[in-house]
Amino acid sequence: MATTFFSRWKTGLERTRKVAFGRLSQLFGATKITEDIWDELEAILIQADLGVNITQQVIATLHKRVFDEGLTQPADLQKALQEELLQLLEPAPHLDFSHEHPAVILLVGVNGSGKTTTAAKLAALFTSQKKSVILAAADTFRAAAVDQLQVWGERLKVPVIAGQPNADPGAVAYDAVQAAIARKADYLLVDTAGRLHTRTNLMEELKKVYRVIGKALPGAPHATWLVLDATTGQNALNQARSFKEAVNVTGIILTKLDSSAHGGMAFAIQNELHLPILYAGLGEKPDDLQVFDRQAFVENIFEPR
Repeated sequence: MATTFFSRWKTGLERTRKVAFGRLSQLFGATKITEDIWDELEAILIQADLGVNITQQVIATLHKRVFDEGLTQPADLQKALQEELLQLLEPAPHLDFSHEHPAVILLVGVNGSGKTTTAAKLAALFTSQKKSVILAAADTFRAAAVDQLQVWGERLKVPVIAGQPNADPGAVAYDAVQAAIARKADYLLVDTAGRLHTRTNLMEELKKVYRVIGKALPGAPHATWLVLDATTGQNALNQARSFKEAVNVTGIILTKLDSSAHGGMAFAIQNELHLPILYAGLGEKPDDLQVFDRQAFVENIFEPR
């Protein structure tokens, strides 16, 4: 089990490890810590999408540790770097929805971020935990999204609540909440239309869906999870800020990590937005959606020494 878990993270982070952090192995293979190492390390971290502010913060902390702890070997500097990166990430919080019946989770994000597939993967995860799940196809403007969710629903034996093409997404969400209450479901996962965070009218529509869910069930949605495509790098930060302002985002799901060389943006997301990363997509299979493990993430973006 542990081997499978470790190998999933190792395989899923291969592109980030080789492209973004690959030069670190050569850098830390030097015989001693020199000024050149600092310049190169700064460039690598910025190019790995940590962002300038976090990179400078990490470099400053490492400088202090080298001085305070008397570090002279690059291998010691690598260990210190891993420790500092680990501190930038919060442990994934324990999610407890046992007091909510149903627990309503709203999934939001831009076009192409992988919301619909993620909704299905979450449904697979929750049903594997012996929980009953209903999916709501509130992406009413993209027929393919509704069809895709219904195919997943059939495959997972999970009911899907959908409206007519171009139906009001708020009405679909309302009906789905009513259905989840009536069927005593444990979870309702609401898939919404992808929208550019810069389009004010679409963000207003998303706020309406959020409000309608609250009218259908006071206190809902109980969580709003922003699905971010890891391949978008630093642009994901701008998306996250806008969605957080619009609908009280409570957590991040980072998709397509296996296709991305921009895994470093995970540090920027958490450091600047203070939102926990809940799950990571490490592949296309349903069980490739993994609870985010900061230790596994940090260890596997470095080439083994």
